[in-house]
Amino acid sequence: MIEPAVNSLRMSIKVKQLDEVDEILARKFARFLMLRADNFIVLRRKPMPGYDISFLLTNFNVEVMWKHKVIDFIIQFMEEIDSEISAMKLAVNERARVVGHQYLKQFVS
Repeated sequence: MIEPAVNSLRMSIKVKQLDEVDEILARKFARFLMLRADNFIVLRRKPMPGYDISFLLTNFNVEVMWKHKVIDFIIQFMEEIDSEISAMKLAVNERARVVGHQYLKQFVS
């Protein structure tokens, strides 16, 4: 969702969440980023209701930063957040598989 105002623009993103694991990982990842929002100048600490992550671009940001770099950052962020969450999901599934294998190994011997 993009909300324009007189001197700012708020952009909110909802991350793809196919199952409960995706929801948990997206929530944890968004929280991780929001705790470090000071390092990302355009990232808001609290997203809009119904969205996972929000960006706030003010007229000050646009005057100080290169516009095309800010746009590139947001586009790259949107592209990579899905791949990051997918990688985390694969890692969680791999850990669960190893734990399950080790647990069931005691019943086979």
